[in-house]
Formats: sequence, structure tokens, C-alpha cells
Amino acid sequence: MELSSLLNRFNEPETLKMAKLGRELRAQGHDIIDLSLGEPDFDTPDHIKAAAIQAINDNWSHYTPVPGFLDLRQAICHKLKRDNGLDYVPEQIVASTGAKQTLANAILALVDEGQEVIIPTPYWVTYSELVKIARGKVVEIRTTVESGFKASAASVEAAITPQTRVFLFSSPCNPSGAVYSQAELAALAEVFRRHPQVTILSDEIYEYINFTGPHHSIAQFEDLRDRVVVINGLSKGFAMTGWRLGYMASNLALAKACEKLQGQFTSATCSIAQKAGVAALVGDLRPSQEMAAEFTRRREKTLALVAGIPGFKCFAPEGAFYVFPDVSAYYGKTDGQTVVNNAADFSLYLLHQAHVSSVMGDAFGEPHCVRFSFANSMENIEKAWARIAKALALLH
Repeated sequence: MELSSLLNRFNEPETLKMAKLGRELRAQGHDIIDLSLGEPDFDTPDHIKAAAIQAINDNWSHYTPVPGFLDLRQAICHKLKRDNGLDYVPEQIVASTGAKQTLANAILALVDEGQEVIIPTPYWVTYSELVKIARGKVVEIRTTVESGFKASAASVEAAITPQTRVFLFSSPCNPSGAVYSQAELAALAEVFRRHPQVTILSDEIYEYINFTGPHHSIAQFEDLRDRVVVINGLSKGFAMTGWRLGYMASNLALAKACEKLQGQFTSATCSIAQKAGVAALVGDLRPSQEMAAEFTRRREKTLALVAGIPGFKCFAPEGAFYVFPDVSAYYGKTDGQTVVNNAADFSLYLLHQAHVSSVMGDAFGEPHCVRFSFANSMENIEKAWARIAKALALLH
């Protein structure tokens, strides 16, 4: 059997690959602490689960409109107005099986072969691979720990060419935790006003996990709103990863294009998840706020523990639930059996020596960094970093 060449265009997500390796070692009896996956370790709040149970009892078990039930899309519009001051109508909303599908819909609807998509590094692993699937060209803007892992307006303008079709970024950012301020977004908006061919994909999935204050969306600039695609979902802020519910808000033409694509790929997402989503979006936000407060405590603990690791150069995340230190000080070192030559070696060394899983930075476009999640219990965080310190002390 000969498989399609499409499969050669992109890679398996390193996040999933490391999680798989961790599961294999766990099955062999090892106590693996998982700092690799981006998933809240909380259960879905009770009022959301109750809404899903009610939906089952009320027999909401049939096919739904491709972009989602009307009441879900109305709830999304309500959320965007309440939290972000953004005015949308339900026809501009498309709900999908997670923000990952939402991103795929948007990129496939916007990017033709050879067209360029600008992505600041570091970026979520799937961004570049979706562009490759669409036969587009990834144009990276390299950022640094010193710049707060954010692209400047000047660097974005310098990267734009006549072939640029999309600018894709996240704020708060996975993996770096960078959050763009209102002033930084305003500077980017000035650039985009000079380049009307560029559509802005703004991934805001970590919106509620923000350590700097109120969330700011680049869609706030009304003259640009028709060119902005807001990507969001319920996985992170509502601990609903397994429910598979994401959404986009865009101009009407792109929303209809994404609905057309989705109609051939998956149709709508789960009817029960949609009804649960309504309860999440219009209901009590205190569980989300309590989760965010706990992530704040874990962030402080993690940063204190990371500060005790020699050689790490670490940016204090402003949002999301990761630290993304530069670990290149350990390249070339060995414990006498294993040589650490790069970030992949570093992550695998920690997995086998310390039994702690992480994700190498190459997957995010930053080969000198490694991502560690603090979406785990305080006890496991403390235990994991003690193991990491012990394992790294063996390298010389």
C-alpha cells in the first residue's frame, strides 16, 4: 500500500510523542511525573457537567448545524462582548472539535500553495504543520528570552512580503507564556493597517490564565476586525479538554468558508458538548477564576524552583501554564553514559534519568529551550523539580 505524500509534509506533534513515551515507561512500572502535556489537572466544573447530563436526558443526541447550535453561537457572542468588548453575530461564529480544528479550518480557507504565513517563535507545535498541510510557506520571526518572547512591530513589518497571507500568533502564548500588552498590540495594528492583504489569526485559548491583568485581543481595533480571526475554545479556561469544543469569530465570508470545509471533514462537534458549552460560557466563572488563582500559585513555586537550577535562563511567563527555559548550557555535557547534544537529548535524558516528561523546544521553533508545564499538583511539581535538579547535577 502506498500512502499519500501529504503525510511527508508534516510531523507528529512532539507533545503527543513525549506523552506516549511517558505512558510506555509508566506501563513498565516507572513513576513518571508528566510536565509535558498542556492540560489542566482539574475536572470540568459541576454546573457544566450538569448541563451535559440534562442535555442527554432531553435527547439532544441528533445532528446539529455544522457551525453549532444557535444557542451556543449566541453564548459565544455573549462571551466575546462580556469579556472582550467585541460585537459579533452568530453567523460569524463557527464551533469546531477544538481550537485545533478551528485553526485548521482557517488556514486551509486562507492559504494557497506558496503563500507565506508569518509565525513568531516560539509557537504551538501545530501552527507550522498546518501551514505545511496547506502547502504554504512558514516564515519565522525569531524572538528571545530577552525580548520576552514577543515579536516587535518592526520585526513583523520586515517579514511581510507580497506573498504574505497570514500572521499567526497566540497571546497568552504556548509555550513561552508571553502576553502582548494593549500597547504592543496597537503597534502591531499600525503595521497591519499598512498591509491590507494580511489576515491576523489570534489564538486566545489561554485567555483566562493571565498573570498580568485583563486580557487584550487584537480584534479590539475596529478598523482591523474584519481581518482578525479570533481563535478560542473551552479546553484551558474551563477544564474541558476531552469535550472537544473550540470556536472562531471572523468576518462573515471566512466563517462561511470554514463552515463549508468543516461540512466535509467532521460536520458539527458533539451535540452534548455544545450544550455544556452554553452553560460554561454564560454561567458562573468562579471555577475558572479559582483555577487561574491556583495556576498563579504554581507559577510562583515553579519559578522559585527553576531559579535554583544552574545554567537555566528562564522567562517568567505572563500567561498560560508553562515555563520555557533556555537549557543550552547543558549541551555537550554527559553523565558518563548519555551525552546531551540538544534539546531533544535533554528531554529524553530527564525522562529516563529523572522520570519527568517535558517537550523539546525544537517542536516550538526554539531549539535551545524546553517546555515544562505547571498544570500538575503542587506536590508533583516540587517532586519533579527535585528530580530534575538531581539528574542535572550528574552532568559534567
